[in-house]
Amino acid sequence: MPTADSMKPIRLYLDNCCFNRPFDDQSQLLVRLETEAKLFIQEEIKKGTFELVWSYILELENDVNPNFQRKDNIASWKKRAKVGIEESEPVLLRAENYKRQGLRPKDALHVACAVEAASKYFITTDRGIIKKNFTEIIVCSPIDFLNLYKEIKYE
Repeated sequence: MPTADSMKPIRLYLDNCCFNRPFDDQSQLLVRLETEAKLFIQEEIKKGTFELVWSYILELENDVNPNFQRKDNIASWKKRAKVGIEESEPVLLRAENYKRQGLRPKDALHVACAVEAASKYFITTDRGIIKKNFTEIIVCSPIDFLNLYKEIKYE
């Protein structure tokens, strides 16, 4: 019998490269699979299975996207977010720590925002972020997330 906790939506943070995955060249199998996984995740966000986190750094990165179709499509997800994270001292301090661990500045801000929002998962297609070890959050690709979710769902 599901408990109240098991029925709570899982909080997710999708970074900018994840949001852009469907617009990437789909001729590579991995890109197509990640795109399908990301689109499935979006459908589950719409259904309320997952809670989307939005952040100021997502917005800043998306605002400079020169492709208006992509920019508008990604920006439309802000209204579906259940949690919004603005720049704050705790976020900036956490990002500094992640930069010292080798993350690029924007990537560090994304992860810091996700942790600040108490996201359980940080979903990205950036292999450089995926290779890092984090204790506060699970970082994975859209495909890996679906495999993890499948295990959680059917335990």
